[in-house]
Amino acid sequence: MTDTAFSSLPLTTEFIENLNSLEYLSMTPIQAQSLPVVLEGKDLIAQAKTGSGKTAAFGIGLLNNLDSQTYLTQALVLCPTRELADQVSKEIRRLARPVANTKILTLCGGTPIGPQFASLEHQPHIVVGTPGRVLKHLQKGTLKLNTLKTLVLDEADRMLDMGFHEDIMRIIDLMPQQRQTLLFSATYPLEIKKISQAIQNKPFDIRVQALHNDTKIKQVFYEIKRAERTDSLITLLKHYQPESTVIFCNTKQQCKELAEDLWQQGALALALHGDLEQKDRDKVLVQFANKSSSILIATDVAARGLDIKDLNAVINFELSPDPEVHIHRIGRTGRAEKEGLALSLFTASEAQKVNAIEDYQKSSVKIESLDSLKHQENFKLSPPMITLCINAGRKNKIRAGDILGALTKNTNLPGKHIGKIDIFDTLAYVAVERNKAQQALKILSDGKIKGRKYRARKL
Repeated sequence: MTDTAFSSLPLTTEFIENLNSLEYLSMTPIQAQSLPVVLEGKDLIAQAKTGSGKTAAFGIGLLNNLDSQTYLTQALVLCPTRELADQVSKEIRRLARPVANTKILTLCGGTPIGPQFASLEHQPHIVVGTPGRVLKHLQKGTLKLNTLKTLVLDEADRMLDMGFHEDIMRIIDLMPQQRQTLLFSATYPLEIKKISQAIQNKPFDIRVQALHNDTKIKQVFYEIKRAERTDSLITLLKHYQPESTVIFCNTKQQCKELAEDLWQQGALALALHGDLEQKDRDKVLVQFANKSSSILIATDVAARGLDIKDLNAVINFELSPDPEVHIHRIGRTGRAEKEGLALSLFTASEAQKVNAIEDYQKSSVKIESLDSLKHQENFKLSPPMITLCINAGRKNKIRAGDILGALTKNTNLPGKHIGKIDIFDTLAYVAVERNKAQQALKILSDGKIKGRKYRARKL
């Protein structure tokens, strides 16, 4: 049996103490299998589902290999989306606490490039970014990879799905051939094997069981008629009443149309798809994460890399043609030892997709009739919070504590009614309980934050 204690790894005492302080008490299966290989400097191709702890698996490895006294770029992590890149950067920063003066820089599209030029004047030790923006900096000469020791491709399958293959290969052409290459992917299509053969040197191949524990995720399929798909979805929502739901569609157009249909039914649903500008993506994700919207409708590509905690349910509005993608979708619920709900709609013509899922997970699925569900006609899915947007952010030196203080100091609004606060460069968002939102908006509109008046509005 593999030793799952981090202390079994060749790490410094300070590193182990930091892991303990972060409540990394024992290694997950992907960490236990991959970290010994990563720490030896070997190449690795690893298949692991979302939420399996893979960021720490490569993060610990590249930090252990780092020479923090040498201010040159030694590690590059490529991610398919800005959200995943931000999430990975935050996690590596937490892991890097015992490594003094580590500079970690995030380089993504959708954000101004000017400040990134300034940050790159002193080379970072570790770069985390999306392929397009990283390539742009390499072409401009603002980023150099000639001293790179470790390359990580995170969510490699989605990067290929999103058309980043050419950009990735051009980036790799600008780094040393002698390096460690770590490839992490939730699914294992033929394209992944091809890119591994092209860029890796005798990689260790690690697969962590991608199937889910039936006791943690209740998975139910419902056969429906094609014309009744949206009505069937509303029946599921009215019966199960999940507090937070991600609904998967196969196309961007389907996301948009379904969001409009649900709004007409009185359900506050937000759509996440590739046509959204970055600021609109941020707004959607903020509202879903802070419980101002109970329903997020997304395509597989758009939802990749989202760090959604306490997700009650995943609903497949349409089944994915790929059973691996289906397993990846439903793995977003039932995390952190909590129970999850995975509901799937399918028509008779999609029965072969259900069969493919059964073959993949080597067990039959539970199929029920919609007629067995209780209909609650007057039920409305109203989220508990409302988001207020403030026209000030990091560039105005605004912190979460400043907003909380403005709302609660010398007012009769207790802090317990204030939810998550998210601060971006020029905007800040604060979630407030629905019945206190108007009061909070008046306080912000009439008052000041750090001695200055800023415009606030309800989303």
